Amino acid sequence: MIPLEEARAYVLDRCPAPVAGVVDLRGALGLVLSGPVGAVEAVPPFDNTAMDGFAVRAADTAGAPVGLFIVGTLAAGSVSDREVGVGEAMRIMTGAPMPPGADAVVMVERTSASADDTIVTVEIEVPVGNHVRCAGEDLRSGQEVFAAGTVLGPAHIGVLASIGCRSVAVYRHLRVGVLSTGDELVTGTPGPGQIRDSNRDALLALLEDSGITGVDLGLVADDEREIEQAILAGAADCDAVITSGGVSMGDFDYVKVVLNRIGDMRWMQVAIRPAKPLAFGLVDGTPVFGLPGNPVSSMVSFELFARPALLSMLGNTRLDRLRVTAVSDGGLGRHPDGKVHFARVMVGYENGRFRVSTAGGQHSHQLSAMAAADGLAVIPDGDGIPDGGEVEVLLLR
Repeated sequence: MIPLEEARAYVLDRCPAPVAGVVDLRGALGLVLSGPVGAVEAVPPFDNTAMDGFAVRAADTAGAPVGLFIVGTLAAGSVSDREVGVGEAMRIMTGAPMPPGADAVVMVERTSASADDTIVTVEIEVPVGNHVRCAGEDLRSGQEVFAAGTVLGPAHIGVLASIGCRSVAVYRHLRVGVLSTGDELVTGTPGPGQIRDSNRDALLALLEDSGITGVDLGLVADDEREIEQAILAGAADCDAVITSGGVSMGDFDYVKVVLNRIGDMRWMQVAIRPAKPLAFGLVDGTPVFGLPGNPVSSMVSFELFARPALLSMLGNTRLDRLRVTAVSDGGLGRHPDGKVHFARVMVGYENGRFRVSTAGGQHSHQLSAMAAADGLAVIPDGDGIPDGGEVEVLLLR
């Protein structure tokens, strides 16, 4: 067996570098900037009011309450053609540019207008700049807005729109094919000795959850020719291929036979539980991840190897899910076997500490516990974690 870190490094070192391209802003969500983005103008581009109210000279509010002459109304999107003079005020709506002469805004709730709407009584004194959003307060012209490597979320998209950036240079999106193999698997009603294929749906969902487009390559029987055709088609059409099943030591593990023939593969027995068997290599330059067939093993192997590798191909620099230290409620038992165990746990937060408890059965076929789990507890080789002991947890959500 080889250490987890060695297997992970082998996979990451052999994945292709991310490919840069330019996409429309509407299609950039979740992608990674391949270069920095700078502001070509200030945001906001002019001084404007943060409130509905009256634009005034702050000095005129000294000794409030005071009465000021109303000299006009200024709506958002309009520009005043006159100055606010001494003893004057201009009604102003949120977002409107500050009129010349005014240096503060009094919110409408702290004012009252005369019956003929010629005088406004200002009830409070306000300082210079009160409720004024200054030009460049958010972004200055020439400022770097986002650095290369930034993963674009909804707020990033909004900022880019605010500076007029309608297309962005990013590392392009990935399409990853998912293939299930095995005579025992069916998509419909199982017959004697058969089970429903769950790995393909779970892996496609994991890809989508990671911001990657999954391509369903189907369910293939234990037939060398069919497996070879499916893998070659996926490698030609996708940026990577994931298979589940057929990578262990059995007589009918034809995925291993095929990948040995058509790819440059390494077959690894990793010192972890679950997900000990792992295959990784290149078929015609396309990364192929051979994951184990047991449902939990397949998902854990994706989290530990495929997800970080695919994120690196997207240009991400943060490849791992968040890890926290938690207190074990009830203990997490195990026996020494030379492996690191990844236990499925439910995660809570109480009195400033993360707390974990087992999510259920820990065998690699017990997928319901994986569904209940919020995290994977990383249990070193030994006798496990006692009740109240600390454990590192990989947060899944």
